[in-house]
Amino acid sequence: MNAAAAPAGSAAAGPLLDEAARKRALNGLLVYTFFMVAGFAMLMPLVAVHYVDGLGMAAAAVGLALALRQLLQQGLALLGGMLSDRYGARRMICLGVLLRAAGFASLAFAVDLPLLLLAMALSALGGAMFEAPYQASIAALTDAQSRPRYYAISNWVSGVATTLGPLLGVALLRFDFRIVCLAAAACFALNFVIALRLLPKFEMPPQPPPLRHGLGLVRANRGFLTLVGWLMLYWFLAVQINLSFPLLAQKLAGSADGVGAMFALSAGITVALQYGLVRWLERRLSAAPVLVLGVALMALSTGAIAFAGSYAGLLACVAGYALGAVMTRPTQQTLIAGLADARALGTFLGVSSLSLAVGGGLGNIAGGWLMDVAAATQRPWLPWAVFCAVGLSSALGLHLALRGRAAPS
Repeated sequence: MNAAAAPAGSAAAGPLLDEAARKRALNGLLVYTFFMVAGFAMLMPLVAVHYVDGLGMAAAAVGLALALRQLLQQGLALLGGMLSDRYGARRMICLGVLLRAAGFASLAFAVDLPLLLLAMALSALGGAMFEAPYQASIAALTDAQSRPRYYAISNWVSGVATTLGPLLGVALLRFDFRIVCLAAAACFALNFVIALRLLPKFEMPPQPPPLRHGLGLVRANRGFLTLVGWLMLYWFLAVQINLSFPLLAQKLAGSADGVGAMFALSAGITVALQYGLVRWLERRLSAAPVLVLGVALMALSTGAIAFAGSYAGLLACVAGYALGAVMTRPTQQTLIAGLADARALGTFLGVSSLSLAVGGGLGNIAGGWLMDVAAATQRPWLPWAVFCAVGLSSALGLHLALRGRAAPS
């Protein structure tokens, strides 16, 4: 949204919103968030299970398809952010969710690797168009005081959606994988209506700044770029929840029900603790140390999977991982938004997506490959040791980059 909301520090490119309009837009974004996350969560964790166990594809091949989606979506998110700064966030969000709906629907008919790659690419393009404008809208409609609380609420809503999404996906999978794909697509089609009706439309300036203007502001912000760099290792670890974790859960539990239960546990911890724990930590620590501690907990919990020889042991590790994720999600969002320049929020949030593009893309490729290597060489501990080492490296780098930094103000 290329206009300032009432709070200071928002983007300044249009008329101010009154308080009622600002709250209406933020509430609309919470509804949007629910369907965005639910649509993704009901389908994406089941992709690896369906194509590896159902169609017999190699885990590395499916990992490549997941990496393509991750790399294209987050790599092109910069373009979506730049276009948002120039043409308006609502317009880009509406375009993006329609493309995502088409991509998820096409997965229903993707029965081989080329079609899977094509469907993933279309889904990625949609995500690239809506992700940075969505994040920039939140940053523009909140200020430094209200932003941490809103991110905590938004992540709680995401937790509810993440709880319900996989359970619905597994239930629909009993009928057919195509139904899962079409239901997920319907969530994004509904978000087109939500964005059109609930998000405000701002008049764009008659002469918007050139696209390169925002990139210049990004290049001059060393603190922002350092944070984005270290978050690449964090995302390498974080994406394993959608690839390596479901594959091991399926193996240890013996059915796809184990995948759904694993995600239900993770999301249940998020729903129970996201808002209260973050607010409690916020009163005692700034965002930076909470982020570092959260990443370290995720890494150690992932490493502990190497010693978990049962499904119950895996769930215990997932619980620790989820607790760390509760700490990291809102804090990394708060730090990124606080370091972004309000004159080009879309571009900054697009650049921040490069950490997920590079780190997440490599994590998906390496995750699938390491799972195949571990099975072939009888070294089941190998992937989890690597993931743990990468995560601890991220925690150390973030500590060194952010030490002494208070919460954004």
